[in-house]
Parts: sequence; C-alpha cells; structure tokens
Amino acid sequence: MKQAHQPTSDLTLAATPNAVSWARRHTVDVLHRWQLRSEVVETARLLVSELTTNAVRHGCPAPEVAPSVSCMAGTISLMLRLTGSCVLILVSDCTPRPPLRRLADNNAICGRGLLLTEAMASRWGYYHPPRHGGKVVWAEVSTQPGGLGEYQ
Repeated sequence: MKQAHQPTSDLTLAATPNAVSWARRHTVDVLHRWQLRSEVVETARLLVSELTTNAVRHGCPAPEVAPSVSCMAGTISLMLRLTGSCVLILVSDCTPRPPLRRLADNNAICGRGLLLTEAMASRWGYYHPPRHGGKVVWAEVSTQPGGLGEYQ
C-alpha cells in the first residue's frame, strides 16, 4: 500500500537573533502555499516564533562545546510537516537539555514561551533523536476549524 505524500519543508538557520524572523517568514510562506486557513497560519507563526527563540537563546552551545559532529553547532533547524489533521512544527538545536517551563512574574519580559506553547498547540513535546547530540521540540496545530491549538 502506497503512503500519501505529506508535504514537508526544512530550513536550517544560523542560531542568531534574526533566525526567528526568518523562521516566521518561512512558516507563513509555506503554510500559505499549502493553502491553510489564516488562523492556522497565525497560530503556527506564533509557535515557530516561541520555539525558535528558545532554540537560539538556550539550544546552541559554542562550537567547541558541541556534543556531536552530526549536530552543527551554531545552527537550528525548522521542519514543517502537514499531516491529515495538523501542522507539525519541529525545531531542533544542539543541546540535549530539555525545555523547562519557568514561572515568570507579571513584570518579566521573557520566560513565558512554553506556557504560550501549551496554550496554542494541541500537543507539544520534545525528544532526543538518534545520531544527533541535541533535541527536537515539536508542537502540533490543528488544521480543523475550531480545533485545539487554534489561537483565539
């Protein structure tokens, strides 16, 4: 039985602050090309922003500290995959440290990324891929009208 093709998009970026805006632009362009509803595109754009920001800030050790040759130190990767009922967002970086939810006070200007991810995504998590010294943080956005994870 032949499997249906799942549209995917891969992007590797330098782990610099401008990577976040490039990842957002890429996400919007790809999801519009896949003809997804604007609500899905906006939710995915916000999630990509949060996950790539975390990867740039916390996920890329200096090249001399990189844990694996197969993990290019100083880069992050974004993969978008369209499945039957969701967009899967995967952001990889070079550190195996798991993402940690922080309790930010009302005056903090950062520290709410994973709380926002939990609120916007229908599901999210992370894993350590084989033959890669880092981790992948993933989030799903429902493509169904009124589906969980649709930012309201």
